[in-house]
Amino acid sequence: MKKRDLLTPVGIALGATMILLGIFFNDGISGVSSFVQVSSFIVVIGGLLGALLVNFNLSEMKFCLKVFKEAFKDDDYNLRELIQLFISLSEKARREGLLALENELDELDDEFIKKGVYLAIDGIEPEVINDIMNAEIAAMEERHNRGRSIIEKAGEYAPAWGMIGTLIGLILMLNHLDDPGTIGPSMAVALLTTFYGMVLANLVFLPIAGKLVSRTEEEVFMKQVIVEGVIGVQSGQNPKILEEKLSAFLSGEELKEKKQEELVVEESQNEV
Repeated sequence: MKKRDLLTPVGIALGATMILLGIFFNDGISGVSSFVQVSSFIVVIGGLLGALLVNFNLSEMKFCLKVFKEAFKDDDYNLRELIQLFISLSEKARREGLLALENELDELDDEFIKKGVYLAIDGIEPEVINDIMNAEIAAMEERHNRGRSIIEKAGEYAPAWGMIGTLIGLILMLNHLDDPGTIGPSMAVALLTTFYGMVLANLVFLPIAGKLVSRTEEEVFMKQVIVEGVIGVQSGQNPKILEEKLSAFLSGEELKEKKQEELVVEESQNEV
């Protein structure tokens, strides 16, 4: 289940606000307005889109939009809850058999878990389940990398198109050297395209690409836990052993919290 990730829009908004405040405190509202130049923006955005269309095909560009949106969403993964789910499935499978797990699947939202459990119910060998599910993980990782590469390319191209816009502005300025009064404003306009390109690259495209790398790594990690859980359930591992095996994926802090909760539960049971 996905939820909105507020950090991405907040981070972009915060960066843009700090830039605007820096300009405002130096030169007031007139300074801010001097950074708005439609022609410079058109050069950067138009050139950037043109370069991406040359570099990638239409289907890849459409897929990029889908990947771009993922930076504004967050998978609601909870590793400890995931481990507890597989412990519960393992207990039920040992008690009632693998076929009994089919009734549990309707309550699950994660299609990857469902697929793994169905493979287990069908009696597929653990090695085959491992191969099938890891092949799906590899395919997912490749799709993510392909979509993210477009955003990374945008981060590379944006500053270059900013420089191209600056060169255009400088050429136009040199054509009017007979009017010294226009040199300063013309130079400012020329430099704005570089400013736009650098801001887009370093505040939008490259940070989002970096976030998508983290998201992919997190999703791969969680899916690897799922694979181990499914194989453990299918092979009839003791729930306690399975818990210990899956707990190896927990961080030191998560393990500490888990042990504290177990102590609280144990103390409460002793009191009863």
